[in-house]
Amino acid sequence: MARVLLFGPLRDLAGWRERDIESGSLAALRSLLAEEDEALGLALDGPGVQVAVDQALVRGDMPLGDGSEVAFLPPMSGG
Repeated sequence: MARVLLFGPLRDLAGWRERDIESGSLAALRSLLAEEDEALGLALDGPGVQVAVDQALVRGDMPLGDGSEVAFLPPMSGG
């Protein structure tokens, strides 16, 4: 089971900050979240959204192990 974290406007949109979700890969997790909440799914695929797995930024798909932490980070702004 992966621990999923949402931050900033992603958290506000979903209405939750942290959940434990059973998923074998990052792609399957994104698909599951999009099926549950279409607006969240679109936001997670939006420009500038980054994903960290076990506190390391990742791109693309990857397997998730039991106890993985997946954080979806909104676009950063500022200077």
